[in-house]
Parts: sequence; structure tokens; C-alpha cells
Amino acid sequence: MKKSLLAVALLGACAGFAQAQSNVQIYGTIDAGFVKRTDQTLAIGKRAANTLGFKGSEELGNGLKAIFQLEMRYEPDTGTQETGSNGAQRPLFQGQSRVGLQGDFGMVRIGRGLTPMQETIMAFEPWHGLPTPAGFYTDLSVAGYTSDPLSLAGNSGNRWSNAVWYNTPSFSGFQFNSAVGTKESNNGPAIVGRGTTTLPQYAANAQATSNPFSLNGTYTNGPLGAMLAYERNAVETKMYVVGASFLVMPELKLMGTYTHQDRDHTFALNSEVKAWVVGANYTMGAGKLLAGYGRKTPDGQPVTKQLSLGYEYSLSKRTYIYLDAARKEGAIGTTAASSTINHYDVGVSHSF
Repeated sequence: MKKSLLAVALLGACAGFAQAQSNVQIYGTIDAGFVKRTDQTLAIGKRAANTLGFKGSEELGNGLKAIFQLEMRYEPDTGTQETGSNGAQRPLFQGQSRVGLQGDFGMVRIGRGLTPMQETIMAFEPWHGLPTPAGFYTDLSVAGYTSDPLSLAGNSGNRWSNAVWYNTPSFSGFQFNSAVGTKESNNGPAIVGRGTTTLPQYAANAQATSNPFSLNGTYTNGPLGAMLAYERNAVETKMYVVGASFLVMPELKLMGTYTHQDRDHTFALNSEVKAWVVGANYTMGAGKLLAGYGRKTPDGQPVTKQLSLGYEYSLSKRTYIYLDAARKEGAIGTTAASSTINHYDVGVSHSF
């Protein structure tokens, strides 16, 4: 009897100790539907990235706490790890892998995650920054720019590995966010750049010539939101972004971005790419209309134009069905020739 009481007491003490140590949350999304585009057959696909994540914090006293977040991605039709554009599997925690400290000074994190510029521009895109071709984020909003050109082929282009982030607290609606990456090589492909195929400017598995960094300022005050960002990646391509949004009425939100990409370090000619996107979200009860139009103007290539319409209907706070239609004209994919692609999707998304 005494031994049983002692065991129960020890278990209770351990449980209380573990609870005091940390607060861990499991979260994720699963999104699947039917996708059809002009040059492809009907397929099972996704509108949003499918995620499974773990995040938590531990109170350290005096307003200081330790924080962490791990996030993996998977394919909804096969249940396998998320694959890149080349069909290769991406890292297990390719979505995010960071640990840090948070307090009155702000927040410092180390590891892998979205760059400040990439993370913030999503709020000014009518499809909420979802990677669907119906939206504008991956191509027009960032003008086809990649934050991580020296990483593995097919890897996510909007994140950095081997980096440190700092976010200030918000002051009267203003916040400053920054990140700096190391020069570490990451098995990336060769980049010809200003070199030749036999002697590329960046050989395979090359290190960065300069530390990549991203700086971002945001302002939020009532119905108005704005951002101003500057980023330089590992091959010294520079990215300038300005974005704004305005809540005209509780049901209607307008937004827009303008981006300018300077690739002079690796392009001898036609080094600039400019793009702009305007969009709107209109809520009608449980439904929401999404609309947008954008143009990307690369030097020496056809202008890319895209018109997209979408609809979301919330079945609950965590589940909604969606329908999208988009038409894109211009230099699509790796070819410089002008073409036209129509994209359609319908599906369901659930978060937990």
C-alpha cells in the first residue's frame, strides 16, 4: 500500500514538473481537391501546403520564455513527404525548424524558416500567400524571385536554413523584422550566371559570396496595413517590396504589392524584373470571394499577365470548401516563349 501511494505521488510530481516546463501544441492542415490545367489531365492535388507541426514555449521567469517550432509538409494524395518541382523529397521539417527566446526585447530564433520579406508579403496577396497556381504569391507577388538559390534543387525557395531571425515588439503599430543567413553550402545546383557551362559563376554545392539578409518594416493601424522590405539572397540578387491593404468595410478588403528584382550580379543583360498585383476579398456571410490581377515584366521576356477568381465557403471555423479559376498569359515555366494556361481547382481544406 505504501509503495502504491509513493508511486502515485511520484507520478503526480513528474506530471506537474513536465507541465511547468513547457506548453506544447500540435497543429496542422490537410487540403485536397481536384486540379485541372490546360496542358495536363485532371489530377488529385492541393491548394494549400499540407502541414503537421509542433510548437511550444517554456516560461523562464522575468518575462523571458524559450520557444520552438517544427513543421513538416506532406502530399495529400499519397501521404508522402512533400516533393519539390523536380519530384525530389524535401527535408522532413522543411516548413520550419527554429528555437529561440522571447521577451520584452522582442524575439530571437535560430534555424530554418520563412524570410521576413516572404512571410510578410503573404498578408497583401488575395489568396493569403497560398502556393496554389490560382494565386499570385510564388510567381507574380515576388516576381519569380527565390530567397534560397544555392539550396537543393526543388527545395522551397522562400525559406532559409542556417539563419538567425530578430523581431522587435510592436510600437504603435510599427514592427521591424530581420534575418541573416550564413554562407554555408547546401548541395545546390550549379548556377552559370556570368560564367560558362564549363566554368559556372557558382559551382555545384557552392557557398554564398555574401551573407544573405532580409529586412522588413510593417505598420498596422485599424483598417490600414503596410509593409516595406529589402532582401539580398546568397547570389546577391536584390529584392525590393512595398505592399498595402485597406479594410474599406468589414466585408471588403483591398490590397496590392509592387516588387522590383535586381539580378545584376548574375545577369550580364536583362537583369531587372518588375511586378505588381492588386486584389480584393469580399465576405458574404459564410462565403468569401477572392479576386486579383497582376503583371510581371522581366527584361527581354514577354510580360506575364494573370487574372484569378476564387470562392471559399466555411462549413465551420476549421473547414471550408473552395473553387478557383485562373488565366495566365506570358512566359510560363522555364520557357521564354509566350503561352496561355488556364487553371481550375475545387476541394476542401481542414485545419486542426
